[in-house]
Amino acid sequence: QVQLVESGGGLVQAGGSLRLSCAASGHMFSSYNMGWFRQAPGEEREFVAGISWDSSTTYYADSVKGRFTISRDNAKNTGYLQMNSLKPEDTAVYYCAAPPGNNYFYAPGYEYWGQGTQVTVSS
Repeated sequence: QVQLVESGGGLVQAGGSLRLSCAASGHMFSSYNMGWFRQAPGEEREFVAGISWDSSTTYYADSVKGRFTISRDNAKNTGYLQMNSLKPEDTAVYYCAAPPGNNYFYAPGYEYWGQGTQVTVSS
């Protein structure tokens, strides 16, 4: 059993930065690939970024590539999402999840989810 808790969301102006954290309980987290998703009001949950258990492989949605960076510290059982050059369209609730099934991009395949953290970007 793994519990995930996101933090670091908030209100920021366009062009600003935020760093989200995903703190995990349970010793299995370090062996899990993980992902970040987001969901805006009235929209489906969408993939943002994914990272393999050993940080050797990362994936990004085209909409965030070059602006967001996913990372993790297995010694701290924590994943991160550094978000730079934020845009109003990045406004959403952000979720971390682990592990994916065979596809990082497919939300229903993930076994564990955090409760989400709100990110609001003002123009």
